[in-house]
Formats: sequence, structure tokens, C-alpha cells
Amino acid sequence: MVFESHNNSNMIKSNLKLLLFLFLIVSCSKDDNSISIENQVAVETFKSDPMTPQQINSEIDRSIQSKGSFNWSEASTYILWSATKNGNYIVSIGFGNGKNDFDRSKSASNQKIQEAILKIILDNEATTLDKTLISQDEFLNSIDVIVTKPQTIAALRKSKYIRYIEPGDYKYFAVRSMLKGQQSTNSSSGSGCGFDSSVLSSADYTVVTPNAKAAWTLYQHNIPAAWNYSTGRGITIGIVDTGVSPNQTLLGSNFNDGLSTGRTIQKYGTYVDSVWPWSTTTDGPNDQCGHGTSMASAAAAPRNDNGLPVGVAYNANLVTYRAASNVVLDGFQEQSGVKNALTALGNNTNVKIISMSMGHIFSVGKIEDGIKYAYSKGKLIFCAGGTSTSFTTFVGVIFPASMAEAVAVTGIKEGATYEKCDDCHSGSKIDFTVVMQRTATGNTTPVVSYYDNQSDYVGGSSVATATTAGIAALVWAKNPTWTRDQVLNKMKQSARFYPTKNPEFGYGNINALQAVQ
Repeated sequence: MVFESHNNSNMIKSNLKLLLFLFLIVSCSKDDNSISIENQVAVETFKSDPMTPQQINSEIDRSIQSKGSFNWSEASTYILWSATKNGNYIVSIGFGNGKNDFDRSKSASNQKIQEAILKIILDNEATTLDKTLISQDEFLNSIDVIVTKPQTIAALRKSKYIRYIEPGDYKYFAVRSMLKGQQSTNSSSGSGCGFDSSVLSSADYTVVTPNAKAAWTLYQHNIPAAWNYSTGRGITIGIVDTGVSPNQTLLGSNFNDGLSTGRTIQKYGTYVDSVWPWSTTTDGPNDQCGHGTSMASAAAAPRNDNGLPVGVAYNANLVTYRAASNVVLDGFQEQSGVKNALTALGNNTNVKIISMSMGHIFSVGKIEDGIKYAYSKGKLIFCAGGTSTSFTTFVGVIFPASMAEAVAVTGIKEGATYEKCDDCHSGSKIDFTVVMQRTATGNTTPVVSYYDNQSDYVGGSSVATATTAGIAALVWAKNPTWTRDQVLNKMKQSARFYPTKNPEFGYGNINALQAVQ
């Protein structure tokens, strides 16, 4: 009994000391006149060995299959650190005074918060700024840093000024490829890339003045009839993709050809093809995949006299970005490239519409910031709902189409009933559909190809998205004083299921003729 009482007395003293310690920490951290963040993690135990990539992917897949989504904010510090270590120790951090405090120009205390966050890292890592800070975004409250210790991540996660903290270079898809013994997603088999051309079936187009081919898919949405009212003139579409081919003059020096006149195409590059995170030199605006060329063609290829497919808004301007190497946004450089393209288009006052036919199966904080930034500038943003590869068949609407700021689009087969295309995703977050697959032959949408004087077929939610962006340009050109919301509402009102969304296909197919009348 004496031993037990003595033990209880010691326990009480220990608990009192712990409470006093916690009280002092809380008291010292309170300061209403400055940014004050706890720098050290007092007590926390971490496993010495990180999870394997296979284990990390399993956790991600389990979350998606059980909840329909995955977000790093819901992962444990151990998983987050493990993914960071397996991703070259790169961490992406979004900070601010709240979840919507992403715009540097509207955040008075952003510099103080950033300095405080960097101090947490430097104190815990015992290193210097030049070895820690990779980059700080010019327009967004976000930074990319090197973090090697789990306690650093734990300390950062305790800060109320952290909007998100994510592994900046963990390659989910590359891991899955490796585990399955398959090629990297850089291959054309799973990345949307390809330089092929096809001889178009005569059943898949109609020749229109002055000798262009109007795809069968356009007639499913009354687009040729809508051309009597609007051709997209005066509207600029921004395309975030893999760039545009330098070998396709209809998307270059002959962008004004046939009935397409007086418009411009501008090409930029934000993708840095380097494993070195500090590298800032892009590999230029030219498409090295083929996907971006197809999207530019579907949206706005000229109504030419060369016997090649015409785009939906054949008199709209284009601003294209090579933002990634392919459509699977897997890793630091691709995600940074897309984010930079989105902020650039957000700051381009000429651009009204953004089309993005690429994404990831779960959210990426810096891309989410980029979408929100562009949206805050009044842009109408269309994103692909998802096209299945062997890796993503179990996923619903992908990111960033899943965001509230994005208009999600998917593809369906022709016919009286709605049936998604063989590879397309659907779900409650879809807003519109585009008919892009033949029921009998499986043929998809004709577009101009990577090389001059050649055409090809392209399908999936990708071409559905670019097509819808083109329809938006027709509506906006017809009503140039309208706001984004007015254009979007007109598109909804002309769609099949308006005013009630279908649980899988949103408002359905848009009637372009009705939308421009």
C-alpha cells in the first residue's frame, strides 16, 4: 500500500508538471500583434523506416475505394513523411489565414507567415534557406521546400497557417506502373500521347465550305447550324495541355485559313523537363506528346480549304500552354507546370475560357490554387471528367474536374439513350456530356493530326472537354458583354436534362444552336 501511494503521488506530480509545461507553451505562443507559430514538436514518436511506395499507394487506393476520394490532409504524418521521402524530399506548402487565402496580392500578412513557416523548417531541419527553399510562387501563397525529417512535417501540420502540406514529387502512377511491371505513364499506352494519323471514314464527316470536314460529332450538338449565328470571333480560349505541334501549320502559320480570319494563336511553355527541382528552364511550347495538338484542333482548328477537320469555334483565338509531358499529372515538374499555366491564363485579360483535358485521381494543392486563382479572375474553366487507363478504372470524376470551380465534362456514345464512352468516367460531379463515340464502329472525333495534311481520331472526356470549351466560345462571342455565369447558365438551359441534373451525366448534351439564339 505504501508503494502504491508513493507511485500515485509521483504520477500526480508528473501530470502537474506536464500540464504546466503545456500551459507555458500555449501562453507563450499567443500574440495578437504578430505571426507566432510553435517551432518545435515537444513529444512525438515516429517510426524509423518509412512506408514503401506499395504501402503508400495501397492507402491511397483504400481511401478512394471507400470514400471516393483521397486527400493528403486526411493522411497521417507517417504516411505523409513516407511519401515525401519516396518523392525526393520535396514538399509543397500552401499557407494563409484561411483555406481561401491563396492570392498573394490579397494577403497582407503572407510574407510574415511564409517567413514563420520557413523558420519552422530551418529550426527542425538544422539547415539553411538556400538548401531548403526551392521556389515561392509569385501569385499564390505557396512554396516548395526540401524536408527530410518527420518531426518537421509534424511541426508544420500543427500550424493554423498551413492550408495544405503535400509530398511534392510522389509519383503515384509511376509506382503503380513499376509494381505492375508496366511501362512508365510517359508511354503512349496510358498517357494520352500519340503521333498517329488515320484515314477518316466518309461516314464520320460532312464536307463544308470551303472544303473543310465537319466531324459527325458536331452535328450531334447542332454546332454547324450554330455557325450561322456565331463562330467564336473575338473570344480567346486558353488550353492547358501538352502544347501544340510545330509541324501542323493549321495550328501555326495557317491558323487563319479558309473562312477563319483575323485571329491569333499564341504558344507558351511552363513545363520544365528536369529531375532537378531548382531548374526553371522550360522545354518550350511545342507538343511532344500529340494530345495538346488534338485538343487545340477540336476547339478551334480553322475552317480550312485543305480537306481537314474544322474546330468548333473556328474564329476564336487560342493561347496554348505546354504545361506537362502528358495528361497524367504525376510529379513535381508537371504539377508546377500546370499551376503556372493556370495563373498565367488567369492574369491574361484576353482569355475568357480555359480548357484542361488532364488531371490526377486525387487533389493536388498547388493545382487547386491555380484553378481557384483563374476562377477568381472570371475565367470559365472546363475540365475533363476522366478517361480510364488500367490505373484509374475504379475512380469517378477525377481532379480538378471534381472541383466546384471547374465545369466537368465527359463523353458518351451516340444514340437515344445516354451511355458513357468505353473509357469515360461519369458521376454526380459531371456537368455536361458530348457525343464522341460511334456505337457501331467505335470511331471517335476527327481532328487535324500532329503533322501537316493529316487527320486523326481522338476520343474520351478529353475531346469532350475541348468541344464544350468551343461551344462556350460560340455563346460568348454571340453575347460579348455577358459574364461567365451568364454564359454557363445559357449552356445549361440549352442542355438535355435542364433544369434537373442527371446523377451520372449532369445537364447532358448541349444544343449549340439553341445556346446561341
